[in-house]
Amino acid sequence: MKIRTIERFKVPPRWLFLKITTDDGIEGWGEPIVEGRADTVAAAVEELGDYLIGRDAGHIEDLWQVMYRGGFYRGGPVLTSAMSGIEQALWDIKGKALGVPVYELLGGPVRDRMRVYAWIGGDRPEDVGRAAAAQVAAGYTALKMNGTADMEWIDSNTKIDQAVQNIAAVREAVGYGIGIGVDFHGRVHKGMAKALVKELEPFKPMFVEEPVLPENNEALRELARMSAIPIATGERMYTRWGFKQLLQEGWADIIQPDLSHAGGILEVRKIAAMAEAYDVAVAPHCPLGPIALAASLQLDFCTPNAFIQEQSLGIHYNEGSDLLDYLADPGLFEYKDGYVERLTQPGLGIQVNEAKVREMAAVGHRWRNPVWRNADGSVAEW
Repeated sequence: MKIRTIERFKVPPRWLFLKITTDDGIEGWGEPIVEGRADTVAAAVEELGDYLIGRDAGHIEDLWQVMYRGGFYRGGPVLTSAMSGIEQALWDIKGKALGVPVYELLGGPVRDRMRVYAWIGGDRPEDVGRAAAAQVAAGYTALKMNGTADMEWIDSNTKIDQAVQNIAAVREAVGYGIGIGVDFHGRVHKGMAKALVKELEPFKPMFVEEPVLPENNEALRELARMSAIPIATGERMYTRWGFKQLLQEGWADIIQPDLSHAGGILEVRKIAAMAEAYDVAVAPHCPLGPIALAASLQLDFCTPNAFIQEQSLGIHYNEGSDLLDYLADPGLFEYKDGYVERLTQPGLGIQVNEAKVREMAAVGHRWRNPVWRNADGSVAEW
């Protein structure tokens, strides 16, 4: 089962897929991507291929160690995302070769179905209220929304009031039986994060996400002391070493590693085990494509402290293509009462529509996130 080829496919709306084929014809799919840096990650995948071609596809841990430790400079979003997509494809191959889902190779299932949440958006309270009611009517029991627009280091009470009005409108629309995650997106600095968390507390969010940038995680200590709202972070943190201090210091209640960024399926399983030892929950980050979601669900089904899964169906990024477009059987991701049933097919549990992938790779994309500026012209966090 030697690795013969590695192919890369840049497909709309903003994704990068890869396919690894072995010399005996088994195919595995992965999703290596840094949103907005697809070509950069594709180049990293090509370079890492020098360590992989001709090697045994089943030696996943050893290949991971080679890719990570074989370079003097290691880690970070680009290299670790490239490794993540490769590792996903290797697990897909191994599962298919043995005829079992990946979670069966990582200890077996701990649940029959996994709770998922849906994104809501809108510029005015009435918009987010209507969007929230629609998602609840569609069967979701948990939602996530942006907490605020762009913010300066110290900003006006007007923006805080807007954030409060938005979550108030959602609570009024869906009641307190629905979970609401509030994503600060790392766009808020410490001084404003304190004010926002204090004002949002009466609305009992399910969690506040990335209230500060991960490079400022020490600020979470103060936020945790002043509020009972669970704190979630981790989408921009990589490998178990990136999560070590966060867990040791007790700064977060929920970690959100991304299986296309943090090192792949087994690496995030190791991170989740570390979190379990610190009584911390796991909610994998995944506003990405179907392969990344399938990889995340394989983790969820064998991880006791995984409690909810992000997914991108209908998310605002997915213009022109959506989550189900690249699947041979879109029904595998059918959500019932806010849950997705356990995947049972071998490998990642999905069949990629390769003809569609190749068709859309000819179209490609050049997605970039917006660059925001404050009123004085200085760059703001997006």
